[in-house]
Amino acid sequence: MEKKTTKQETKTKPQAQALTLPSQVRGRSFEGTVTKVFPTRVVIEFDRVVSVRKFERFYKKKSKIHARLPKEMTGIKVGDYIKVTECRPLSKIIHHIVVEKIRSGLGENNESN
Repeated sequence: MEKKTTKQETKTKPQAQALTLPSQVRGRSFEGTVTKVFPTRVVIEFDRVVSVRKFERFYKKKSKIHARLPKEMTGIKVGDYIKVTECRPLSKIIHHIVVEKIRSGLGENNESN
């Protein structure tokens, strides 16, 4: 016997989020300063601390990450501090996506004077 489905039994789809992320958002997330802005991507730069086991010391190293800039996130400028999250490979160099803008760059506040 086949069971008939009614409108009450069918599940409704959840509403879309404000920010559409790729289906496979996973892994690590980084926070950094925007150094370049392109129409569909941004480049962020952040510092990290690396240990040298032989000498039992640490040194600072800068890393650059290319991240996809969603259409919903307009207003990202050079100098802004943003958060990116790892996702599936979107292109040859893009493996991250911009999730949120934490704070604006310092240059914007001084322009009003």
